[in-house]
Amino acid sequence: MPREKGQKVVATNRRARHDYSIEDTYEAGLVLTGTEVKSLRQGRASLVDGYAFIDGGEAWLDAVHIPEYNQGTWTNHPPRRKRKLLLHKDQIVKISHKTKEGGYTLVPLSLYFNDGRAKVELAVAKGKKEYDKRQALREKQDKREAARAMSTRSRLGD
Repeated sequence: MPREKGQKVVATNRRARHDYSIEDTYEAGLVLTGTEVKSLRQGRASLVDGYAFIDGGEAWLDAVHIPEYNQGTWTNHPPRRKRKLLLHKDQIVKISHKTKEGGYTLVPLSLYFNDGRAKVELAVAKGKKEYDKRQALREKQDKREAARAMSTRSRLGD
């Protein structure tokens, strides 16, 4: 069987980009059991309530929902469990300093397979206030309206 190539996205956390302003992103490996990998290969996962934290010099991913594997038996995994993240020591130190700074948190943005290996994209992020969210939505809407006006103008030939 040939090895997998490329990237296959399993789950994304679209809400995170709305609720947080992202400072840095990191790619981390995951320590998974066999049935978790099989469930992920079926494209089943949810990052909605997920978060990551540093504890004792190790990075952990918690509250990410990977449903039980359909054909699994007693070897099935619990859907929401703490999973260890694989990061370099200097990355863990950098992230822990940033999160201890105050106001920053570690949020998973996406869960994917990269060349057959399960990876998670983590972001060091700061929570947005309500008015920041409204401002971002307004800017997005203004850009969309400007693009629409430009396309209609070019279509009419002016």
